[in-house]
This record gives sequence, structure tokens and C-alpha cells, in this order.
Amino acid sequence: MSALPRPAFGPGSRYTARASLTRPRPTPAPHRADVVALTHRLTARDLWLTAMVHEHRVLTSTQLSRLAFPSLRSAQRRLRTLHQHAVLDSFRPLTQTGTAPEHYALGPVGATVLAAHAGCELTTLGWRPTTTGRIAYSPSLGHDIGVNELLTHLAAPAQHASSDGLTVWLSERSCARRWEDMIRPDAYAHWHTPTTSTGTPCLLPFFLEYDTGSQPLARVEAKLTGYAAFTTTTTNTRPALLIHTRTASRDRALRGRLAQAAHDLGLHVATSSADFTTDTPWGPWWAPLDLAARRTTLTGLATLWTDLTPAAGLEPTDADTVLTLPVPPRPPTAPEG
Repeated sequence: MSALPRPAFGPGSRYTARASLTRPRPTPAPHRADVVALTHRLTARDLWLTAMVHEHRVLTSTQLSRLAFPSLRSAQRRLRTLHQHAVLDSFRPLTQTGTAPEHYALGPVGATVLAAHAGCELTTLGWRPTTTGRIAYSPSLGHDIGVNELLTHLAAPAQHASSDGLTVWLSERSCARRWEDMIRPDAYAHWHTPTTSTGTPCLLPFFLEYDTGSQPLARVEAKLTGYAAFTTTTTNTRPALLIHTRTASRDRALRGRLAQAAHDLGLHVATSSADFTTDTPWGPWWAPLDLAARRTTLTGLATLWTDLTPAAGLEPTDADTVLTLPVPPRPPTAPEG
């Protein structure tokens, strides 16, 4: 793989793993020549990484390695190079114990490249020089990383013994752009199983609520009304709702509170928690909101709930641009070293 040219000064002139953003680097606007110099050096995977980081706001080096690289070391090497040239920005949040992985957000040159691909101005992209700082100090950073941790495990091609995986993954921001007047999930995704025990493929379209336990049970219950109103006009059906919690005790509390409401509204809801698993979320950890139901896999949910349909509003329209179309959850080509 060809190396990117390293600028002598300005953004990307050096790479510093930092504990916080207390030592900001200079961030003048990238020169047009700097961006043009990258056109023949940025690979298809680099462009995909840039779009993914913009779509999901912040992804760690471990998460990006899981999605697109054969090893963490090769991921760190390439991500460091992209950071050096301000395609990506990075920071490390402070932790009580140990060291957090490098967290990556969209950098100034990366924002310029995305805007050029979309044929729009940088302001239309929504990127500002302060964007990374806002992400780094956001009180929702842990929540956002938790959502992305769960879904990168589902999307990672090397994680599964079969060819199961995510075929669609929309961020909270993309969901809000499409359905904010009705629902605002933390993510929307399609889990696809090409071949089941019956020899037929199945699809689990689902909304994800990543529950950290900070909201009262009554507020979580109130969200069900919006999900129940979200139906596909032609079939009068809807995707499933998956609720992932941090602890098994919170999982039990939610199940006891939501079971009757979900039944009355005709919703397909399943819950799980990080106490069951942190790195195999496709496994037998999901329990439908039926007190007698056993936990099953995502594929098991798809075969149990045969009347699920993908959400309306995913089809491209004339109003869509490169920035509003879903970013594929996997790289466009085989992973590069």
C-alpha cells in the first residue's frame, strides 16, 4: 500500500496519543493542494473509513480494526497515517484504570474530501473545527461507543463462523433524519442469515435501544408507542425492537415493565445485556418479551418472527446525496493489509 505524503507542519504534522484534548494541535484550514495530493493515495478502504467515522461520529481503533483490517497492528498503522494527514482526528479519553483505545473522529482534510465527493460545501457536511472536542467531552460518549461496540461485533466479517452479518447499519443521526417525527432509536440495522436450518435465508430488521440504565422505566415504556405507530403502509408490519442493557438486573426490570405494553401494542421486542456477552451479540442472548420465552440468537428471532419487514424510508430518492445514503457496514473490497 502506498504511503500518504506527510506534511511538514500544520494539521497532521505529527501523531500524539493524548489522554485528553488538553493539548490541542493547530488546525488551520487544509490547503487545496494538500487534499489534491491525496487523491491518488487514498484507497477505497480509506474513503469508506472516512465515511464510516462521519456516519457514526466516533469509532475506536479496536472497532475499526474489527471491521476492516486483518489485525489491530495493521489498523493502528494505517489509522495513524490517516491521522497524520488530518483525514481523521483522534483523542483518548481519560479512564480510571488502564488506557482507553484511540478514538477517531472526522478530521479537517477528511471532511473536505467527503464534501468534495458529495459536491457540497463544508458547512453542509455539518463538520466544524470544534467537532472532535464536542465528541470527546460529550456526556454521551460512553453510550455512543457502546452502541458502536455492539454493532461492529455484528458487522465484523471475521467474527462469525457462517456468513451471517449486518447488511444495513444506520446511525442515530441517520435515523433521526429519516424518522425523527415518530421515533429516534440509537441505531437501525438488518441482520441477514443466508441459509437457515430450513435451507432458506432470513432477515431480521431491527431498531436498537442501547439502555445504560439512566432513564426511568416509565420513559423507556413510553417509547413503545412510537415504535408501534411505525408501520410499513403496504403490509402494516414493522421491524423488531431490540433493547440491550448493561446489567442482567436492568434486563429483568425492563422485561417486567414492558411485557404487557409490548403485547398490547403488537410489538416484537427482545432484550439482552452485557452481563450475558460483550463480544458475541449474535449468540443466544436475546429473549423475546414473553415470560416463558427462552433466549435465542438473532437468527432465531428472525425465524420466530416471520412477519417482520424492513423500515420504510430506506429507498434512495432524488433528494439523497452521497452523505445521506447508508454507508455499507463492511469495506467495499477485501481488507487490505
